[in-house]
Amino acid sequence: MEITNLFKDAVVKELLAQRDNFGGSDAQFARSMDINPSVFSRLQKGEREKLLSNSDWLRLGRELRVSLSDRKWNPVETDVFMQIREEVLFCKQHSKSRIFVDNCGIGKTFTLKYLSKTVKNCFYVDCTQCKTKNELIKALARAVGVELKGKIYEIKENTKYYLSLLDEPVVELDEAGALEKDALGLVQEYWNATEGFCGWYMVGANALRNKIAKGVSKDKDYFAELFSRFSENLSSIVPTEKHEKYSFYEKLIRDVLSANITDKSQLNTLVKKSLVDINGSISGLRRAESLLILHNA
Repeated sequence: MEITNLFKDAVVKELLAQRDNFGGSDAQFARSMDINPSVFSRLQKGEREKLLSNSDWLRLGRELRVSLSDRKWNPVETDVFMQIREEVLFCKQHSKSRIFVDNCGIGKTFTLKYLSKTVKNCFYVDCTQCKTKNELIKALARAVGVELKGKIYEIKENTKYYLSLLDEPVVELDEAGALEKDALGLVQEYWNATEGFCGWYMVGANALRNKIAKGVSKDKDYFAELFSRFSENLSSIVPTEKHEKYSFYEKLIRDVLSANITDKSQLNTLVKKSLVDINGSISGLRRAESLLILHNA
């Protein structure tokens, strides 16, 4: 497969934009993106050829959400976006920790990734890709730019120490319900080591809610201690009452679609189609995005 210079330039552009929000050195940033520091230096100087493999270019493009198509998803400050942003920034500025647990398809992951690209020292970790203890240690190290060399214990300790040196860092743990028991316990260890220096923001859906509720109620393992460190509260935004829930989703979908639809006259029709699926259930933004792609095609 041929990787064009246009694609490479787009990747480097996003890479340099990401660098502006990283508080560490160029070398640490390069490691956080799994790039050799000397290669990153040459990319900064405008070099492109024979520096990265095709698979590395594709990986970076995927992680940086680079697209060369005309279709662009305009970010919208929805109610979900504003609440998560407020909570993440609170955790960042005051080195506190919170848990946000709510329905799928409301823009949680989109918001977290957007903040990690636009807020300095805001680090995103997808827990579905690092479910075990050792995988999480490596994912956190890579996110903040710590070298993945030496024993796993040393990597872990270096990451803790480095987080305590940065200016108001915050770590976003997305889909935290995917973490195995020992990996969740590791979060408490990181919290203890960085208390007063680093914010932590854990996000998930029912899997995370159920794990915490079951663990706390049975006073099992470390769950009560972990919950205490994360403010002993699960924040959310989607109403539970049926009518209020429908109104919430209608506004959420309308806000997003109105910023991305090409033919505004079809907005009301598309909102109605997006709200309810064939089973009569209230749908979220993923269905709305799919319908929007078909509509704008």
